[in-house]
Amino acid sequence: MKALTFFLTASLGFLSYTNLNAQNKNLTQYVDPFIGTQEMGHTFPGACAPFGMVQLSPDTDSILFSTNGKYNKEVYRYCAGYQYTDKSIVGFSHTHLSGTGHSDLGDFLIMPTVGKVQYNPGTIDNTKNGYRSMYRKETEKAEPGYYRVELDDYKIKAELTATQRVGFHQYTFPKTDKAHIILDLNHGIYNYDGKVLWSSLRVENDTLVTGYRITRGWARTNYLYFAISFSKPIKNYGCKNDEKVIYNGFWRKFDETKNFPEMAGKALTANFDFSTEENEQVKIKFALSAVSTEGALKNLKAEVPHFDFDRTRAETKAAWNNELSKIDVTASNEKKTTLYTSLYHSFISPVEYMDMDGKYRGLDHNIHQAEGFTNYTVFSLWDTYRAQHPLLSLIQPKRSSDMINSMLAHYEQSVHKVLPVWSHFGNENWCMIGYHAVPVIADAWVNGLRGFDPEKALEACIASANYKMYDGIGDYKKYNYVPHETSRVGASITLEYAYDDYTIAQLAKSMGKSDIEKEYMERSENWRNLFDDKSGYIRAKTKAGEWVSPFDPLDTHAAGFIEGNSWNYSLYVPQNVSGLASKMGGSERFSEHLDSLFTMHIPDKYFAHNEDITREGIMGGYVHGNEPSHHVAYMYNWAGKPWKTQERIHEIIKTKYLNKPDGLCGNDDCGQMSAWYIFSSLGFYPVCPGSGQYVIGAPSVQEARINLENGKTFIIKAPNYSDKHIYIKSVTLNGKVWNKSYINHADIVKGGELIFKMSKQPNKKWATESDSKPKSTSD
Repeated sequence: MKALTFFLTASLGFLSYTNLNAQNKNLTQYVDPFIGTQEMGHTFPGACAPFGMVQLSPDTDSILFSTNGKYNKEVYRYCAGYQYTDKSIVGFSHTHLSGTGHSDLGDFLIMPTVGKVQYNPGTIDNTKNGYRSMYRKETEKAEPGYYRVELDDYKIKAELTATQRVGFHQYTFPKTDKAHIILDLNHGIYNYDGKVLWSSLRVENDTLVTGYRITRGWARTNYLYFAISFSKPIKNYGCKNDEKVIYNGFWRKFDETKNFPEMAGKALTANFDFSTEENEQVKIKFALSAVSTEGALKNLKAEVPHFDFDRTRAETKAAWNNELSKIDVTASNEKKTTLYTSLYHSFISPVEYMDMDGKYRGLDHNIHQAEGFTNYTVFSLWDTYRAQHPLLSLIQPKRSSDMINSMLAHYEQSVHKVLPVWSHFGNENWCMIGYHAVPVIADAWVNGLRGFDPEKALEACIASANYKMYDGIGDYKKYNYVPHETSRVGASITLEYAYDDYTIAQLAKSMGKSDIEKEYMERSENWRNLFDDKSGYIRAKTKAGEWVSPFDPLDTHAAGFIEGNSWNYSLYVPQNVSGLASKMGGSERFSEHLDSLFTMHIPDKYFAHNEDITREGIMGGYVHGNEPSHHVAYMYNWAGKPWKTQERIHEIIKTKYLNKPDGLCGNDDCGQMSAWYIFSSLGFYPVCPGSGQYVIGAPSVQEARINLENGKTFIIKAPNYSDKHIYIKSVTLNGKVWNKSYINHADIVKGGELIFKMSKQPNKKWATESDSKPKSTSD
């Protein structure tokens, strides 16, 4: 029986382990992949397996990154390729980024058509001049691992499912002798003329096609290979290369556009033709590899060795159910939908980036063998170190350790010898600031994960914190802040480096390396060098030590801050909130400052030119639609007023996360926005990853069971929670009175029961004593 269980689990490939509880629950019914697909959320509704490399989803337009040599602002809406209110679909591509504020990928677009072969995608409103199709929303359905829609122009039902490395298409055609599958190798997200450096495909036989393409985008040199298996023989095939080719060599003796088995170019679109009977299904298995076409074929044979679409759909649904069952909640169906959709979004990325045999393309673009770990990519670390990675460390510790081993492999392969900043698909794109792989590693080690080498990890963290060429680190070490001349966002950089340095100190402390701990604890206080006692804000400073003037704490443009202003960033000292409160005048003054932030009004002019900030994401001057403020509502606990945290958390949960396509108030950012919601719904949040503690907010579910990988269960109960009962009256942990506004990670992973009694009125005595507050470096 044990051997059979192992075989069944291993045969699915994408199941990390079998959670027996999941067999009796259908948690996927509470997931709505359409949440966040309109406007700011930048999520996609298509099919993918948990952490799957293949993310097969409809693209509703093919907007170019620039027009007439200028940035096209409209492209920002299509970071995930899809906008819910668009009325036509251009096709189904195999790779996407979930919830990002910049983009790439959209590789290998497939579109089924009937009639005349067209190689041009057409326009969003006029589908007759291209291969795209109109569709109706009522025919569109999405659930974890499955997507369906009717393509009205062609009377074709399109269905998609996926495994880790294989996209599985099922198209139901009408009766016709002119059925086509279009493969557009020029399509992409954030596309531009010249992004495709080369593409090639080979018709190996009448049901098998292989190929690859190399692109230059956010991932500067992205190699992706594929293998396509058709369920019925191809009748004819052809292609168009939409580029001006000066030299054709002796290939000119062939007509390469019709039934020639080798097709190549920089702007290639191919067609594969069939005859179909009424309601005949043409199925396509499309496997990916970053290594080779041979690797793609191996992935195809290992993951989907059959043409049973419903079987693959059911297996992927079971995989999702298994992952979602890590948290089992009792709440309203509306709450469950928002929470489980958030958990679903948190399990889309990072993605597994290696073949079934463990081979993967490294940062050096050589082929490596993953020994003892699964290699991952898509590390949006400026976003995800805050809550997404801490969530994974808590409920996905095995995957989390593998992700850290992937980061350490990145470090080894890096010509700079640094950890990833923002990396995807074998490339570092250097987006955003900080060296935020460091807190991910430190937080995991401090919280007890032991699946990676701490000596190598500490070495990589120190190397990343001292690479002088990167983003002002040389001047940061020289001046103990990043001067304004060095970077126009130097104040933000200084604050984030100081926090990262704190986490290096915690890693060193846990390893007994007191000299390193001392050095980086001193660096962690560099935020003080930019705190202006007179104004009470963090400000940008020159090399001469002078404040940059004029100063407006609401200004977001070249004022020293990135994706934020001084009002928000002045509160970014998660490692020493007590010290910050003291600098701001003490607990009472600090609380008043927070009150002002949440109740003030920001004129539109301050964010009119920020594409990632809208009025919907703002509460007073607090910006929940972007990451730098995600911890702020929890800071009242240090001021001795945890009931105010409870009020703010309730308001954010109620107004910034809605069960509808435009229900996210900002980019989901590879799961960070969703992870905030999950933690906050459970009643606590990692304000300072690396500290080993979570700060208590207020739960918004009646009960939650966290099913930990170590076999233990941590239960959270708030039986009388409601929209009116939002305040904590009292708390018990394992039957004992708990009068602290924080809880340690170690308390959770041991298993146990945390019970909240909620009330209509705030209990202004609960957790207000000085020893009840969360810990800071100044305490």
